[in-house]
Amino acid sequence: MAGTPCAYELAASPFGDVGLVWRQKNLSPCIVRIFLPKKNADTAHRINQAFPGVVRRSHSMTEKICYQIEEFMRGNPVDFSLEHLDMRSSSAFQQNVLLENRKIPRGRVSSYGKLAGTILVPGGARATGAALAGNPFSIIIPCHRVIRSSGELGGFGGGLNMKRTFLEMEGIVFDSRGKVNKDYFC
Repeated sequence: MAGTPCAYELAASPFGDVGLVWRQKNLSPCIVRIFLPKKNADTAHRINQAFPGVVRRSHSMTEKICYQIEEFMRGNPVDFSLEHLDMRSSSAFQQNVLLENRKIPRGRVSSYGKLAGTILVPGGARATGAALAGNPFSIIIPCHRVIRSSGELGGFGGGLNMKRTFLEMEGIVFDSRGKVNKDYFC
């Protein structure tokens, strides 16, 4: 499958286009990576740089996922499936982090340290943060729901404004210092 050419689709969002890169695997597409929009950086151009030879093409399954991404970006609850994600480029540790991260429900957050402890890596907050920083499936696997134990946002590939917006869309409340209220931690 390494030689299988990639295709991509774009989903509209208030922040700019979200890119969905996929490969054909057997009879159905397999999602390789999600590109979050970046300020002053065209998503299609970034995809072309990362995946030389990629073509813009749609498939009924990828159209459905793009629709779900657009719904998420409108603030609507979406139950994303992991069925079509190609997680083979992620290490076993990163896969564990991402799969555990996915269990954090909408409207709740967890800390990097607590997530590390849940996957039995006590003291692994930094390693967990690094695994989330490399999340190839942002939005589908909601890494924006993991923050610092202090209630501060930490990092996010789409920027802190996007992370805060996602959390607010999910009903998370911030205090006067810009920290997530402790009541929202799971």
